[in-house]
Amino acid sequence: MIRYTKYSKIYLIIAGITLLFSLYFIIFGGLKPGIDFTGGTILEIEYKNDRPSNQEIEEKLKKINLGSISIQPTGEKGVIIKMKEISSDVHNEILLTLGKNEGLIEEKRFEFIGPVIGKELTQKTFIVVILSLIAMMIYISLAFRKMKRPIKSWQYSLSSVFCLAHDTLIVLAVFSILGKLYGVEISIPIITALITLVGYSINNTVVVFDRIRENISFGGNFDEIIDRSLNETFLRQFGTFFTTLLAVLAIFFFGGTTLKYFSLTLVIGLIVGSFSSFFVAAPLLLEWLRLKERKKS
Repeated sequence: MIRYTKYSKIYLIIAGITLLFSLYFIIFGGLKPGIDFTGGTILEIEYKNDRPSNQEIEEKLKKINLGSISIQPTGEKGVIIKMKEISSDVHNEILLTLGKNEGLIEEKRFEFIGPVIGKELTQKTFIVVILSLIAMMIYISLAFRKMKRPIKSWQYSLSSVFCLAHDTLIVLAVFSILGKLYGVEISIPIITALITLVGYSINNTVVVFDRIRENISFGGNFDEIIDRSLNETFLRQFGTFFTTLLAVLAIFFFGGTTLKYFSLTLVIGLIVGSFSSFFVAAPLLLEWLRLKERKKS
């Protein structure tokens, strides 16, 4: 049996350092919100013939200084392009570049998304994330409510929330760095991926905690119970991580520009979340118990 808890302090130190660095980048580097949050322009067009790929459309628009853009196919031949606020001259230049004069496209919609909508989306996103965390805490507290010793249910809950905060902040820190270096913006797909990762991370953590609950009934020291539980769930955790990662990598490499940062968020989150649910959540319970015992002695 592998003694994972032998290095529990090292795991927690690594988690703590990455968390502090993540907070540093987020606070001092900031995040670059996309037009979903700040406002911008939506242009919807429809192609007369076959619709080109997102990469081909983006390549044509590169010569125009549009910054970060979002290209979303709609219907059979339509495309929705989201970008920063542009002038009428730039608007005409986009249409000409995409083939208006040649009769290749027809403009369906051109409108401005104001900051009121952007603010509303920001508030709703924040509320959804907070409610998700609260729901997770309540769920875990109820699921482990009968476990009184050696760790109480609310301690399982707080350990899970720490892992969730750890995973989320690291992903946001990566996008803070990408925003500074490459102008990558936070968009609704990225937020959607983050919320998806919350569910993934909590699922893996609950699997470990549930096995700990089962093994407690067999008796033994708590560190031995954790080691046994981690050994018993390792193949399940690795199998889930590896198969999910393969699918997400396929989306990243072959899914096109629209899904690029959505899938990148999932890739980073899967790696970080798998580490925290296995090497942080349970060792955190153990260190909590050790701290309690030191106080008693």
